[in-house]
Amino acid sequence: MCTIANGQAAGWFSPQQRKETIAGLLFIAPALIGFAVFVAGPMVATVVLSFMKYDLFSSPGFVGLDNFQAMLADKRLWKVFGNTAFFAVFAVAGNVGLGIVLAVLLNRNMSKTVQYAYRAAYFFPSLVGLIFVAVIWQFLFQRDIGVINYYLGLVGIEPIRWLSSARNAMWSVIILDVWKNVGFAMLIATAGLQSISKDYYDAARVDGSSSFRTFWQITVPLLSPTILFLLTMNTIGAFKVFESIVVLTNGGPGDASRSLVMYIYEQGFKSFNMGYASAVSLLLVAVTVIVTAIQFGASKRWAFYE
Repeated sequence: MCTIANGQAAGWFSPQQRKETIAGLLFIAPALIGFAVFVAGPMVATVVLSFMKYDLFSSPGFVGLDNFQAMLADKRLWKVFGNTAFFAVFAVAGNVGLGIVLAVLLNRNMSKTVQYAYRAAYFFPSLVGLIFVAVIWQFLFQRDIGVINYYLGLVGIEPIRWLSSARNAMWSVIILDVWKNVGFAMLIATAGLQSISKDYYDAARVDGSSSFRTFWQITVPLLSPTILFLLTMNTIGAFKVFESIVVLTNGGPGDASRSLVMYIYEQGFKSFNMGYASAVSLLLVAVTVIVTAIQFGASKRWAFYE
């Protein structure tokens, strides 16, 4: 046995084996270094700094749980947390719901040219940089010279203060987000629809099932894994909303449209309160993980896999 084990060890550490191992490590080294520098390193630093008082100019000092205790009394934090939750609920519902509707409508029998043209038109906004999209929509949302209010005026609706009203500012960001991202949800939902066997629909047609009943009892259950994926990805993205708010409203008026990520940025790089910003970042991570876990846990009741 010892002879066999020694022979295996000698084969494992043979010059050829070592050469192949070194070559493999060199191939994955850039990815490992990038992960360590840009992902693992900042994550560890965030956890450490959350227990520190650090303003970028002086040495960090350990303060224990003071930053986390300060969050409980920070009314602005809970205001922007509410804004982020509001945005997440309606942006995710709009993207996923409208994306599925568009996918179903465009998955019907029609000219392939027309079908591909519509799909390309809906998907194209997701390819454009968010900053460019936000700048364009900022002009569209203008009260006096905006295109949206112009067409609303043609049907007798008074000009709406889309960006300067505390009631409408967050809705403006949601509209932009849905317009930009619904095409991606539509594309993913289309892929899910095309994976459903047509035998189910043929059987439903023979049984005389209505279109609505077929959609609700066949399409939705068989599409549920895709819906779960869309809900998860869109929820994570919604909690990270930042650029569109900065361009459209800059968080205003007041804190009416300020997001949690924007608040973290302001605390860390404008107020130079890196310790507190790190603590709020951990709150964001914790909320995202909890919501995602709830989604996966609840999916056991409604997500079905063939």
